[in-house]
Amino acid sequence: MEEQETSILPKRVVYAGFWQRFAALIIDLIVLRILDAMIHNFVGGSNFYYELIKERHTSLSAVSNELIYAISEWAYKALLESSPFQATLGKMAMGIIVTDTHGNPISFGRATGRFFAKYISTITLLIGYFMMLWDDRKQTLHDKIAGTLVVKKQPVF
Repeated sequence: MEEQETSILPKRVVYAGFWQRFAALIIDLIVLRILDAMIHNFVGGSNFYYELIKERHTSLSAVSNELIYAISEWAYKALLESSPFQATLGKMAMGIIVTDTHGNPISFGRATGRFFAKYISTITLLIGYFMMLWDDRKQTLHDKIAGTLVVKKQPVF
């Protein structure tokens, strides 16, 4: 006999809407830019953005700075979404979490897959993001690829 996965989603799950997710994204971008500036100040001893404006960086160092940002963004999102919080700081602020399709927390591997699948949502002229507007479970393309849902956090009481 096959085992069936049981859903821990409540009978009436509320999927996170477009504006909630958009606001969470804006908050996360602000957090990431602050973290990025802190990393560059710590590593480079100077403000990367100031240096970039003054055109002192070579294209190689600009690429390395983008690589550092990409790695920090991946770590931030994958670690927090696979943590017991199930959400980045932006999602926490908006009261939403990331789960698998059965309502369970996601693994670091699934969170990593979801992060990189966002590139596919982006290269489709952002249609991958807007798919949530007509999807019953408000899933984006990267949610479908990773098998995840973004839902409103249920009260504990």
